Amino acid sequence: MNIDNTVALVTGANRGLGRSLVDLLLARGAARVYATSRDGKTPHGDPRVVPLQLDVRDADRTRAIAAEARDVRLLINNAGSLASYSTIDSDPAKLRDDLDVNYFGVLHVVRAFAPQLVAQKDAAIVNVLSIASLASMPALGGYAASKAAAWSLTQALRGELGKQGVRVHAAFPGPIDTDMVRGMDMPKTSPEDVARAILDGVSAGTDDIAPDPTSKDVLATYLRDPRELERRFAS
Repeated sequence: MNIDNTVALVTGANRGLGRSLVDLLLARGAARVYATSRDGKTPHGDPRVVPLQLDVRDADRTRAIAAEARDVRLLINNAGSLASYSTIDSDPAKLRDDLDVNYFGVLHVVRAFAPQLVAQKDAAIVNVLSIASLASMPALGGYAASKAAAWSLTQALRGELGKQGVRVHAAFPGPIDTDMVRGMDMPKTSPEDVARAILDGVSAGTDDIAPDPTSKDVLATYLRDPRELERRFAS
């Protein structure tokens, strides 16, 4: 897909990776970017940015946004939640929170926008997943399960929407230097670099995008031997 002059919508766009995606879409010539966040406050000096209030867990509001933003050709499902950790010890409500945002939220947005993306005949969806989608980590088992569900959803969408002209990309970032994991002591990639790699992958037509050094290694291991990756993450 050519980013220049396209119309995009980014969920979770008020900070971190979402904000970087909005900035880079503008820098690459997007005609308009709908920037959604839970509070609707996505301040930006560029008149091409349209801030919208959206909690992706709200299917009715998601459908209303889709009716308002009828010209979207590039849909980036970036909104995410990290509320649960251990599958054994996490509060069940926190486990549901992650599923509601990371799986059902993506599903709500895609279902709301699918008819108009198909009508565009040259459209794309990017689901921002995680390396934890590919194999679970014991310390993040609840979150990983929600992201694995979103990866399975992404594969299903390729079969359903690909034949109708909508390309469905999966992005598998490793740790990003954002508020979500700022307190974790590990190497992190800047949101600007991850955003750049994701949009490069969209422009190149790459289905599975590994946007940082960690994810490149993880995806290569997963494609070679999924059990090896599972053992690595479990150790």
